[in-house]
Amino acid sequence: MSKHCIVTLLCTAMSVCGATAEVVAAAPAPAPAPGPEVQPYVAVSAPLVALRHVSVIDGTGAAPRADQTLVLQHGRIAAIGPFGRTAVPAGAELHDYPGYTVLPGLVGMHDHFYYSASNALQRGDGKSSEPGFQVNEIAFTAPRLYLAGGVTTLRTTGSIEPYTDIKVHDRIEAGLMPGPEIDLTAPYMEGAPTPFAQMRELKGAEDARRFVAFWAESGMTSFKAYMNITRDELAAAAAAAHERGMKITGHLCSVTWPEAVAAGIDDFEHGPVYTDSEFVVGKKADVCVRGRDMDASWQAQAIDGPGVTALIKLLVAHHVAVTSTLPVFELYVPGRPPPQRRALDAMSTSARESYLTERAALDPGDAASVALFRKEMDFERAFAAAGGLLLAGPDPTGSGGVLPGFGNQREVELLVEAGFTPVAAIQVATQNGARYLGREADIGTLAVGKRANLVLIKGDPAQQIADIENVEIVFKDGIGYDSAHLIAAVRGQVGVR
Repeated sequence: MSKHCIVTLLCTAMSVCGATAEVVAAAPAPAPAPGPEVQPYVAVSAPLVALRHVSVIDGTGAAPRADQTLVLQHGRIAAIGPFGRTAVPAGAELHDYPGYTVLPGLVGMHDHFYYSASNALQRGDGKSSEPGFQVNEIAFTAPRLYLAGGVTTLRTTGSIEPYTDIKVHDRIEAGLMPGPEIDLTAPYMEGAPTPFAQMRELKGAEDARRFVAFWAESGMTSFKAYMNITRDELAAAAAAAHERGMKITGHLCSVTWPEAVAAGIDDFEHGPVYTDSEFVVGKKADVCVRGRDMDASWQAQAIDGPGVTALIKLLVAHHVAVTSTLPVFELYVPGRPPPQRRALDAMSTSARESYLTERAALDPGDAASVALFRKEMDFERAFAAAGGLLLAGPDPTGSGGVLPGFGNQREVELLVEAGFTPVAAIQVATQNGARYLGREADIGTLAVGKRANLVLIKGDPAQQIADIENVEIVFKDGIGYDSAHLIAAVRGQVGVR
């Protein structure tokens, strides 16, 4: 039986039952015990734990609740309620955290296990040398950093080394490696001509169908279309994925967003300001348009104008989600906050030099990048306000300044800058991702019976969103992992392993 299967428990068998405390109705099959490679990172491992005197942000968008008690039992949330009115079973390991906040584990919806560690070297002359741009798989550092940053579930959203990703998934599930639960995305479904050395080019609709079938049978659970795919290939891939009960997202360019909706896409990556070519004058079918023409097409659009309004209505009507990845675009906006010491310390020497070189090359007078970034923020706010399902992820690529885990936290901060309240931004990064994955009954919010996936933060991100960076312990299936130890384990290695 899968660890997600649950067995019914009688309330009378649990001492947490009471008039004021919510009571667990189900418990999971036990997750594998952490193996020897995982144990050094474990801070809390008792099967019955009570976290007391914490504030709770439950992920639903509701206001925080002060001075709460959470009881975690056998990997599930057994009770939540006010301290003093919530019974704690005898024998529970007690942890008091006044001044701390608990929120759901983040659900990262654009989280890779690779990283662009040498961007400045490869693109220093404005071109990518043969055989194309290459990225580095970071299968050791990425899972640890994601978990350290509070990410307990993620979607890989495009694979470069698929068999490595599958192995990482399997080792984490077996308790042999620390990391989040993973929704595995197959290799990119890309058309010709791709600028990336590690991507295969599709050869038509039938090839796209075979591609989906092969990778679904190989263990992948979602798919991603890329910038040069054709409309026919996208439609064939979407149909093949849906036949298997799976979803397909896309970072598009050759196919416009309305065309992709017609083809059956489930989600768009990055937002339209950087990826929807529908407003480009003279756009040719199935041909990617980038650079100045793309930028100019969105500079001419008002978020409350007829074109964007119609796009939002189309997305909402067809239940197509949009994944916000603001951190990766912030890298190219002059005047943004300086790089963080913790991120620079985690990078390898060469990765750090590449990133700082790229950053130094930014034009401080580039007002167009500033305006486009703000427009993307405004679109995401308008889309969510219209009832659209907005997801969140950092996309640790670009010039190399976005790192796993740290980038997920930064995404929440940028959503607040975009105009979301802190609790609404946290909801986007937790409940919304769970909803898209079809896992809302199990993860994404804090409620009795759900998996004990939660983040213990020093401070109050509802009042000061930057406190979301103060992660101390991350609970996954009731096991608490020490964030600082996970970060220390990867120091100087992001970009090389």
